[in-house]
Amino acid sequence: MLNYSFDNYAKEGLHEECGVFGIFSDGTIPPANACYNGLLALQHRGQESCGIAVTDDGVIDYHKNMGLVTEVFNNSILDSLPGQMGISHVRYSTAGGSVLENAQPLVMRYVKGTLAVAHNGNLTNAVEIRRELEQTGAIFQTTIDSEVICYVIARERLKCHSVEEAVAAAMQKIKGAYSLLVMSPRKLIAARDPHGFRPLCIGKYNNSYVFASESAALDACGAEFVRDVEPGEIVVADGDGIRSIKPDFGEKKKSLCIFEYIYFARSDSFIDGVSVYESRKQAGRILAREFPVEADMVIGVPESGIDAAIGYSEESGIPYEKAIVKNGYIGRTFIKPTQSDRMKSVRIKLNPIADMVRGKRVVMIDDSIVRGTTIDRIVTMLREAGAKEVHMRISSPPFMWPCYYGTDIPSRGELIACNHSIEEITKLSGADSLGYLPVECLSEMLNYKNVDFCDGCFTGKYPADITHETFKGKERGGMNFDKDKKENCQGSDK
Repeated sequence: MLNYSFDNYAKEGLHEECGVFGIFSDGTIPPANACYNGLLALQHRGQESCGIAVTDDGVIDYHKNMGLVTEVFNNSILDSLPGQMGISHVRYSTAGGSVLENAQPLVMRYVKGTLAVAHNGNLTNAVEIRRELEQTGAIFQTTIDSEVICYVIARERLKCHSVEEAVAAAMQKIKGAYSLLVMSPRKLIAARDPHGFRPLCIGKYNNSYVFASESAALDACGAEFVRDVEPGEIVVADGDGIRSIKPDFGEKKKSLCIFEYIYFARSDSFIDGVSVYESRKQAGRILAREFPVEADMVIGVPESGIDAAIGYSEESGIPYEKAIVKNGYIGRTFIKPTQSDRMKSVRIKLNPIADMVRGKRVVMIDDSIVRGTTIDRIVTMLREAGAKEVHMRISSPPFMWPCYYGTDIPSRGELIACNHSIEEITKLSGADSLGYLPVECLSEMLNYKNVDFCDGCFTGKYPADITHETFKGKERGGMNFDKDKKENCQGSDK
């Protein structure tokens, strides 16, 4: 049996995370400043690197670096980036290493001019496209999927009359998850993959048009939410206003990543018409009905466990208390690139209020258990603070399968739920009991709103094709691609 002690995990947590923000300004708001405010609101989606690219009189300029938004930008840098429009990006690496070369936006000069691209998501056929491009002479400067997208758009532009036509043609070739912002010297283009894996929305500020991964970023720059970009839609903003293009991709099942609601997005965001805050509270209510327990208090692991804890408290009648304090100056544990960094962050990021939990029976709500590297540490902290009982409730189902669409859920061999029963996980965590959100309750979590979502990481049923090369990157130690769940790597309608 594998030893899943705290020190033996390779790493814990989920690593989706990127955020995009762009604006075509009417002149009332400097694009670089709007992008800066938008990126601050999206900082939770990536803390490795960030960047802003702007167009000024047809010339694209940019600044990007490793670090947080407040570390990379200051007033003098923002003042040096004037223009009419801009796109920006915060990054956590899901494909490609954590190095400056992979920071976005990518700015590419080619025979038709200059393009800047910011991308959230992962392509499932990136390896094949990259190999094909390299065999025809392409030289790549990065190791990220986004550069593959740049190359495909640039090549299609040579055959098309406009950038938006090139984007539409490229979307017929690239597969997987992508929310894109593409900026030419005169146009700002937003595009979302035909399945809509990753969120992207449209806002308006006076006569300026804004695009962002989450609606909370629109609020940050004073823009009013207009609508979400539809799956498979291309939206063009230029001097003539805004217009929509909807290429024909055939029948594609809408498959928004369910983990946007469970963990990734900010609580104050709305994604595809659903409140993130309300969906998390609803998850807590479901947990209270499915896994009741006698206890003195309900607590949430900051931040994404708090909303579900409030819902659990409301449904169960057990008082909610703030009994774990988060150091607000420590970033999300999962975003730290190395295991040693993550482990240090857990020790200084969270601390229980001993007087609150001493001698009490505690229901502790967290959003997920992936590898299991931090959950036992939190339970131990509560025990050491004097908690009499710790009952753990998780506002997502058990992770049983990797993700291929931009959330870096690892191979099955690294997922604790694939190697241990719930009873074993309970024992390993040190909790008195454990309950996961039932996978069949995910629609109820969204209050049965008309949102089709991807739950492949829980069910192994993937809505979009996965290539052999992509699968190999996340196969289990002894998994045979041809025999073990091959049907789940060919696409499924769930």
